[in-house]
Amino acid sequence: MSTPHINAEKGDFAPAVLMPGDPKRAERMARYLMPEAKLVTDVRGILGFTGEVNGKPLSIMASGMGQPSLSIYVNELFMEYDVQRIIRVGTCGGISSRVKIGDVIIANGAHYEGVINTYWVDGIHYSAIADFELVRAAAAAAEDDPNVVVAPIISRDRFYGVSEAENRALAANGTMGVEMEAGALYGLAAHYGRQALAVLTVSDHLFASDSRDMTAEERESNFQKALKLAVAAAHC
Repeated sequence: MSTPHINAEKGDFAPAVLMPGDPKRAERMARYLMPEAKLVTDVRGILGFTGEVNGKPLSIMASGMGQPSLSIYVNELFMEYDVQRIIRVGTCGGISSRVKIGDVIIANGAHYEGVINTYWVDGIHYSAIADFELVRAAAAAAEDDPNVVVAPIISRDRFYGVSEAENRALAANGTMGVEMEAGALYGLAAHYGRQALAVLTVSDHLFASDSRDMTAEERESNFQKALKLAVAAAHC
């Protein structure tokens, strides 16, 4: 069995999948958590692995960058491989003074500017929210860590061309960070009756002038705290 974008066999994926954007990060996470993990798909360089963590099955698969790319893989995982929950483990830009570089955001909701979720309910401003059970498990695993926050984010289809005023207005109304995938993930999980969450490391800050952004190498490797929370949600 395979799909147009995944060359795995039926049963190759665990019920829970961790989903970073970057294929290199997916491989690094898999080797870190599951040294004996099996590579189950590699179409177009989008790598997917399956193994065990503490005796429980777990898969890790990249999504690529942006909501259209993520949506392809999430649709196929839910429709064809019987995946039950997907936890995005990625990075975001901070827009609130409540977070700094290196902090982790458990995204309980994702404001959304794209069109993917508009297909489900015509004429309604769809609210893309995470699964409460997964939010609760990730928050419990944080153990009152002051550098972990549960809060909404904004998922955009634009990386460039966003006004400072837009992001400042979102921050003033409780939004902590900006990224490009979670909104579509939450909408697709709701559509299929599955579970989803995003656990995001703040890798840069749009308004903190005294901070140093993470390098590309640091973005790839500084994921241990977020990964711990994501695994807790995957196996709750």
